[in-house]
Formats: sequence, C-alpha cells, structure tokens
Amino acid sequence: MRILLVEDEPALAQRVTANLARHGMTCEWLSNAEDALDFASDGFTVLVVDVGLPGMSGIDLVRALRARSLATPILILTARSSWEEKVEGLNAGADDFIVKPVRTEELVARLHALARRAFGHSATRIAVGAIAIDTASSEAWLDDAPLALTASEFRLLQMLAYRAGRTLTRQTILDNLYSLASERDENAIEVLVGRLRRKIGRERIVTVRGLGYRLEA
Repeated sequence: MRILLVEDEPALAQRVTANLARHGMTCEWLSNAEDALDFASDGFTVLVVDVGLPGMSGIDLVRALRARSLATPILILTARSSWEEKVEGLNAGADDFIVKPVRTEELVARLHALARRAFGHSATRIAVGAIAIDTASSEAWLDDAPLALTASEFRLLQMLAYRAGRTLTRQTILDNLYSLASERDENAIEVLVGRLRRKIGRERIVTVRGLGYRLEA
C-alpha cells in the first residue's frame, strides 16, 4: 500500500512515515499542498492530508484534487475535532477524518478500510480462487492451509489480490514496495515474484511480457 502524507510538521511526518513502514506500507511525505497537487495522482493508494497546512489549507487541497477528478481515497488529519470542520472536510471530498495525536493502530486500520473499499472489498478477508488473505492480520492461505510468507511476499500478494485479474506494471509494484528515498532495484521485483510463485503456485502469477504481472483466480 502506497501512502502520500501531506503534513507540515517534520517530526510528526517522520514518526507517521516510520510507523506506517513498520506496518508494511510505503509512505511518501510532502510538507505543502502546492507540491501535493502535482504529485497526488502518482498512483497512491490513500492520501493523508493535514488540515493546517501553510499556504493552501488541507481542505482546499482536497477540494482542488476532487475538482481534478482524482478518485484516490483521502483521510484528513486535524488537531481539532469540531463537527463543523469534519463536515467541511467531508463536503470538500474527503473520505474519513482522524484527530491528532494519531494512534498508529487506528490510522493503519482506517487506511486499510479505505483501501479495501477503493478496490471493491468490504471484508478484511479477500479470496482469489484458492488463495485468501486477511488484510488486518496479514495472514494468507492456499486451499485453507496457512502460507508462511515474509512481509515483502505478503505485501506483493496483497497488492496483486486487490487487483486480481488486472496487470500490475513493474513500476507500480516497485513504487508500492519501496519508497522513493530508498534504494530501488527493479530486479528485486522479479526475485520476489519468483519466491511468491514457489509458495502459491507458479501458474497463479502470470507474466505479461513487457508490462508486469497479474494474479489469476
């Protein structure tokens, strides 16, 4: 899952980014709305936007992104909890609210819920043929038998399961597994796909030559 955090407090942003990484998410951080306007459409799963940004406010950013027809789920961060601000944010196009200070477990649960709904799933357990995953517990099964997956293997399987039947490009997989600030090696994707195939069955992950990979039911 790839998250864009728009937050002007560096200490909070670094803490949230590190906490999300510990929960298997890749998080890119921007400190102002103006930059986010240009970057928000770069394939993120969920946007997390602080209300009190310098210059353009978080609410105005949400409104501007929706005016550009960006459909990515947006969760608003705010230090205030007034119902008026929540209504304004939701009416601007946000999908959810969370009040600072942020409890990591709650933030992670809300991000998972937004992602599931965006991909058309209501339950935490997602089944694709003989494969099933639980996005809340990070467990996976093949023919109801537990799969022993590494964190990276589970993240890849979750990404493929969310988009089962659709081809994921290598670039999309790379962006979702590794932040822009980290060392990124496209060859690592091929190695990871190979490891996952050995555990779930080679035929279940189809290589689309020149494009990427697709999970078959």
